[in-house]
Amino acid sequence: MVAGRAKLGMAQGVSVWVLEAPAGFGDSHVHAHHAIQITVSLSGALMLADATTILRAPAIAVAADAPHRFEADGLLAFIFVEPESRAGRALGRMLFADGPLTTIDAEALAPVVAPLAATFGAGLTAEDLLAAGRAAVELLAPAGPAPMPDPRVRRVIEQAAVRMDGSLDAAAAAAGVHLSSSRLRHLFVEQTGLAFKTYQLWLRLVRAIDVYAQGKSLTEAAHAAGFSDSAHFSRTFKRTFGLPATTLERL
Repeated sequence: MVAGRAKLGMAQGVSVWVLEAPAGFGDSHVHAHHAIQITVSLSGALMLADATTILRAPAIAVAADAPHRFEADGLLAFIFVEPESRAGRALGRMLFADGPLTTIDAEALAPVVAPLAATFGAGLTAEDLLAAGRAAVELLAPAGPAPMPDPRVRRVIEQAAVRMDGSLDAAAAAAGVHLSSSRLRHLFVEQTGLAFKTYQLWLRLVRAIDVYAQGKSLTEAAHAAGFSDSAHFSRTFKRTFGLPATTLERL
């Protein structure tokens, strides 16, 4: 795969990556991540595909945990939204009734994502990226009531997010919300689509990316999130996002 480069901004519930992709960039292997993905072509071409659908359009959304691959050249904006958040729940309900890949209105998004075209030339900050991403999400899923995960699952997620050293196993998590281990396992998959251990790995990956984005090395980021070494982090990143972690630059 031809190498690209990306810059990113991260915050609770949302992250924005701007990818500069040369011709031939893409991923020949299917990958999946636990985030809703809104992809907008700021210039060049974009293709996203799963096992049954191929879409070529300037703006495409991918449901959380949906296996997919992409090919692109030019400048791309990726907006990742936590599916358990209010915005994520609203997006999931509004965008994916007909399948896990769907085109979205690029013309409507253009005014809010246009500033991202200057990411590599105008010295945009991480907050600039996040502001554009949040505006895009608000446009697609206006503020309002949305069904949230079961409060017991939300409490388990909160605990898992602060205990990435592996000390929180399913039995301890279940006891903390007064459920049996088997009941929590069933409820967690029902509410998030992932097994608890898989969700913990996702949280560790997001934490490592966040630490790396703050200026730490890949090794430091890996250790901060409980990965054994940078190679383990890099393999997990590539398997999840379809591109090497070394494509990321820090703002």
